[in-house]
Amino acid sequence: MFHEYQFLLSLGGILLLGLATDLLGRRTFLPRVTLLLIFGVIIGPGGLDLIPTFFTERFELIAEMALLMIGFLLGGKLTSESFTQNGRKILIISVSAALCTSLIVLSGLYASGLSLEIAILLACLSAATAPAAVVDVVMEAGDKGPFANLLLSIVALDDAWALILFSISISIVAAISGNGISVSPVLMVTRELGGALILGLLIGLPAAYLTGRIKAGQPMLTEALGLVFLCGGLALWLEVSFLIASMVMGMVITNLAKHHEYPFHAIEGVEWPIMVLFFVLAGATLELSALVDIGLIGITYVLCRIAGKVIGAWLGAVVSKSDKLTQHWMGVAMLPQAGAAIGMALVASNQFPEHRQILLSVVISTTIVFELFGPIFTRMALSKYSE
Repeated sequence: MFHEYQFLLSLGGILLLGLATDLLGRRTFLPRVTLLLIFGVIIGPGGLDLIPTFFTERFELIAEMALLMIGFLLGGKLTSESFTQNGRKILIISVSAALCTSLIVLSGLYASGLSLEIAILLACLSAATAPAAVVDVVMEAGDKGPFANLLLSIVALDDAWALILFSISISIVAAISGNGISVSPVLMVTRELGGALILGLLIGLPAAYLTGRIKAGQPMLTEALGLVFLCGGLALWLEVSFLIASMVMGMVITNLAKHHEYPFHAIEGVEWPIMVLFFVLAGATLELSALVDIGLIGITYVLCRIAGKVIGAWLGAVVSKSDKLTQHWMGVAMLPQAGAAIGMALVASNQFPEHRQILLSVVISTTIVFELFGPIFTRMALSKYSE
């Protein structure tokens, strides 16, 4: 039975926890993302079971709110100035990291005895990076240097490449297995990405000129949240990528709204409380029992994905003539993986139900590893560059 006092106590406790983890994260090697996830595991259903079901049942909504803000802020990093200075690096490193990760994971899984169809599907979804974890670690570090900005720009494009690779993998597996699928994967990804692009433009273009007029140069928080949630609601209704749509909207506004000192700077003030709820509930929904079943396939996936990100980013950085630290540490900073991979695994399992069990077990179990330990490596990479 739901009680109002449980909701208020839980909400207050979780938000105050955010302050404690922020302080603890500054005094230890653990980033606050990992600390929040661990705390969520402890107080979640698999631990002390202190979180009311009201929160866990609405985790998807909270996750969407957090990712919408993340997408908007990432879009704000894709300025014309950043592309003029680093456009070649952003494109080459992001594409190289995605392709190398997929190829190395594919080779490793197939060599370990997994069927070609499953290896292809897992390989292509392995390219995705968790933007929320990366963004929060960067914000926690307060790093606004060239490495951090390049990392955020690359992560902004990462999910787009992963979706494209994943659509290709579905087509290949359908051809190999002889399964007819009701919707063309090319049409599916074109609708999801193209629709998100159009939606972001349709909202971003008028918003760039109309916002920030009530008080010159300072867009109101109400405007920012209204646009972000409107964009997200329309994207979910139209069944296009809400993360890409929010990102495109942010990119359009930051490049065209010349009367803003900083587009929707106020949204950063409310992002952290939402992120606290997001990561604690993400930890609460992690099923650590899945780690027991990870086996050789899961270990191979983890090791090959790490190798793919590190080698791919290194290769892209060398080709784009980036500095040595970027060559050595960019891939390490891109290790977090979460919701996008699970979402793609669910789509694949629906298309190919005969592979459902192994797809979901591998992705869910390895996501736990990358969610808990990935942010630590991201923080390590940022610290190396700032030394």
